[in-house]
Amino acid sequence: MDTKTTNKHVVIVGGGFAGLGCARKLAKHDDVRVTLIDRHNYHQFQPLLYQLATSELGSGDVATSLRQSLRNHANVDVKMAEVMVADPRNRRVTTQDGQNYEGDFLVLAAGSQANFFHTKGAEQNSFPLYSLEEAERLRSRVLAVFEDADRDSRVIEKGALNFVIIGGGPTGTELAGALADMINLTMTGEYPDLAVKRAQVHLVDHGSTLLAPFSAEAHEYAARTLRRKGVRLLLGQSVTEVTPDHVQLSDGTAIPTRTVVWAGGLMASPLADNSGLPRGHGGRIQVEPDLTVAGFAGVYALGDFANIPGADGRPLPQLASVAQQCGVWTAKNILAEIAGRPRTAFHYHDKGFMAMIGRDAAVAEIGNKRHELEGPIAFAAWLGVHLLLMSGVRERIEAFIDWAWDYFSKTRPIQVLDRSDENRIDWGEHTERTVTH
Repeated sequence: MDTKTTNKHVVIVGGGFAGLGCARKLAKHDDVRVTLIDRHNYHQFQPLLYQLATSELGSGDVATSLRQSLRNHANVDVKMAEVMVADPRNRRVTTQDGQNYEGDFLVLAAGSQANFFHTKGAEQNSFPLYSLEEAERLRSRVLAVFEDADRDSRVIEKGALNFVIIGGGPTGTELAGALADMINLTMTGEYPDLAVKRAQVHLVDHGSTLLAPFSAEAHEYAARTLRRKGVRLLLGQSVTEVTPDHVQLSDGTAIPTRTVVWAGGLMASPLADNSGLPRGHGGRIQVEPDLTVAGFAGVYALGDFANIPGADGRPLPQLASVAQQCGVWTAKNILAEIAGRPRTAFHYHDKGFMAMIGRDAAVAEIGNKRHELEGPIAFAAWLGVHLLLMSGVRERIEAFIDWAWDYFSKTRPIQVLDRSDENRIDWGEHTERTVTH
């Protein structure tokens, strides 16, 4: 008898931490067939996208081939396609090109997208930072405004070197520190004839503190560190409009800028709208404690795509560690179902929170008891944890080399490879300048 015909088929949508974690666990079982579908053929390391945007790391450091990650498992098939519609009753999904994939189990881990909260002009005129392409676009814009200001310093008056970051959570805070270091340590050397000191990073958040999930001590440390780096903190403020050339704040202030970064929140990816599944906060799929969707046999929702209940019943945060752990847990529950055993409720092993705020500056709250670390020790802990989270040995080595180069040399050679015309800016009045030698 051909045993392949009796193998259970698991369709996984999304190659992020949750989807890849699930696929890797299932791949070790030859009696399970896995189809992993993602609109990209790579896994992106989302916690490090801000370092790609600020030229600390290259694209290869934060992206890993999905096929390479699963290359030794013949029972796994990777498909590069964008899933548009899910039919949870039949555990079937349909891709943009009309292909259908149906399994005995359907795992939806399609990730997230920026939530602009209906802020006027934000979607059209800001740079989200939640995907590899978005990080590359932002890097190109940052480099473009420096190049433009170097050619004609008059564009500085039009906000060329004003950088506005909306959102004081981990993404916004980490980006603010990295961008400030890039300006203070790198751009001063690369553009010696440009008044780089006129560059200004503005961090806007409607709350009264940065890094809201962290302790009061961490709030104070983050604010103190960023101010020391020259970042202007605009707390207790909201953004009412983002235009192509300025940001309007709730107090009536307008900041001229051509680089607005949106780090103000996440919502489920568009697939959630076309899934027919119950949704909650952030448009995410509501799941049971065992990560299944009530009323839909064999359907699981994971990671940033789902509202995953924690031990206290409240949804767990959108963290890489949560996604990775629930991916592995889902695989275990699927294997239990196949073997006729009961599923178990997901138990998240809380490793705490970490945020890097620039060179030698980080905060870390480790474990359930939230042991606090600050400064170089937390910086070293952050490096170690993120190296371990990376999916491949090559990525770990290359990232470590880039971090070491950046730390000891204070230069970012990656940036010289990127002089894209994609983010060319129309400054309105074109002026001519005579260059004499």
